Amino acid sequence: MLPEFDNTEVAFQYRSNKELKHARFLFSSMSSPMLTNIGIKMTSLALSLHLPVKGIIKSTLFDHFCGGETMEDAAKTAAVIGKYGINTILDYGVEGKESEDDFDKAVPEFIKAIKYAASGKNIPFISLKITGFAYFSLLEKIHAGTSLTADEDAAWQRVYNRIDQVCKAASDSNIMVLVDAEESWIQKPVDDLTDKMMERYNKQKAIVFNTFQLYRHNRLVFLKESYEIAKTKGYQLGAKLVRGAYMEKERTRAAEKGYPSPIQPDKAATDRDYDEAVHFCMQHLDGLSLFIGTHNEASCLKAAKDMLDHNIPVNTEKVFFSQLYGMSDNISFNLSHEGYHVAKYLPYGPVKDVIPYLMRRAQENTSVAGQTGRELSLIKKEIKRRGI
Repeated sequence: MLPEFDNTEVAFQYRSNKELKHARFLFSSMSSPMLTNIGIKMTSLALSLHLPVKGIIKSTLFDHFCGGETMEDAAKTAAVIGKYGINTILDYGVEGKESEDDFDKAVPEFIKAIKYAASGKNIPFISLKITGFAYFSLLEKIHAGTSLTADEDAAWQRVYNRIDQVCKAASDSNIMVLVDAEESWIQKPVDDLTDKMMERYNKQKAIVFNTFQLYRHNRLVFLKESYEIAKTKGYQLGAKLVRGAYMEKERTRAAEKGYPSPIQPDKAATDRDYDEAVHFCMQHLDGLSLFIGTHNEASCLKAAKDMLDHNIPVNTEKVFFSQLYGMSDNISFNLSHEGYHVAKYLPYGPVKDVIPYLMRRAQENTSVAGQTGRELSLIKKEIKRRGI
């Protein structure tokens, strides 16, 4: 059956009355762009002045959008949603590190997450960003085709080795790795490195997934090219489809540097390419696995209908739907209720290190047309249904 995304009883079945009221407060606050921007600026200022704001952040944004400060905390959250058929993607949310020592320390942290995931029942994925293992400036230089020094060549080899260690551990434990997309001006080395990992570890099934941002106008073509390369080289393509996360930054940089924007001309073009990408993948499941990462209800419904129309079992291991923890529970839980595979992105890590992620969630909910209003209306509907 097709899911009903308005069913709030199913959507919020895992939330207590207290948690639901907290969510109402949070999304009511984020419904004002002015208040959200003021809050973000004040938080950034407080952090720069080392003021004690961790407690406030932890009891608001952090508790709603994150699984906890440690992997053990995240595992407890994963167990809660797992009772309702929701899988988890462990996402070590630490960002912005810029030293070889930090990059090296990330490897055992991810391998630990993989081993932990393998010991559980509902944690089939981990997520990683190549920028958590490499200097941004190095990726930028490689993308631009600039010659590397001997030291830079050695640094890039270390990046390869780090990612290879993580992917090997994942392959050995049968845990899937979602490699996040990055800014367009560092994406090529990310794609190239991910392709090498897929070629190495995706012989039998998709262990490593690359991310295709369909708000970029050339990514649909790139997805189809990636499929043909995988087919020629004899490995399964792991295709994680998202709309994208850096639109304003991309357009601003393109304007400043005087090159054509890599971003689609409008939302309609993004939606068209996204849905076509999903449909393409559905038609080629013999050679790929599909991860549908979106908060767009129309796209999820089209994908579900595509599966039913083409007799693709709703519980096939080849197709996963995904949304972020703390958002779009009406999509996640209602899809799972009808038997589809669903996985929630569950970030975890020290509060101070996860703040960049939380700030993006606040900005995203404010800037995406209708997102906060939709979340808030569903929460209010469930509160009314419960009579609380």
